[in-house]
Amino acid sequence: MALRPKTPNDLSLAPVAAQLDMNLARLRDCSPTEIDFQVALELDRPERHGTVEERADRVLAVAVRNVELHGWKPEITDDHCRMRLSGGSVSLDLGLSAEIMRYIEAAR
Repeated sequence: MALRPKTPNDLSLAPVAAQLDMNLARLRDCSPTEIDFQVALELDRPERHGTVEERADRVLAVAVRNVELHGWKPEITDDHCRMRLSGGSVSLDLGLSAEIMRYIEAAR
């Protein structure tokens, strides 16, 4: 059975998810050290505290950079393996790579 949009916001889910996925693609196959460098370069600021929460927030900031979210709310899940988009009649989880998960969990 086909899933049909229930709200106007549902129509923007696919383009938003695709843009977020494209932003994360350049980090997927990098080592945690390379991810740290790329994230600092992209955000134009180094880590301050080096906590798991800060690293997850920084990965999220890179993912949403220059993306019009159209009301969708992205968040990194507590297990650090997915980015969840919510805000319509459904939610969608985009998988993060093992290297991105290692980067987040390698926090001090």
